[in-house]
Amino acid sequence: MIRKKEQKLESLIQQFMRQQGLETPLNEYRAVQAWPDIVGPAIARYTGQIFIRNSILYVQIRSAALRENLTHQRTLLAQRVNSQVGAQVIQEIRFY
Repeated sequence: MIRKKEQKLESLIQQFMRQQGLETPLNEYRAVQAWPDIVGPAIARYTGQIFIRNSILYVQIRSAALRENLTHQRTLLAQRVNSQVGAQVIQEIRFY
């Protein structure tokens, strides 16, 4: 058997997931799971529900003062989430 094109397994898996429409949901899952690592355990303790809809990360914060503080850091936090995932998953973060 003659191999004409050799590719890494990682690139083949990524290509398959992109073709099947699974890449975006996987990256969104990774972004949600990365939140506690990005903000640390102190802030994660006050975090409730986290979900992504239309490239917007919605994060429930149970402390009004902390919510106000994080609102000023939304851009930086969005960049950190995207960096952690390794893809442009979210464009904005909204706290509620």
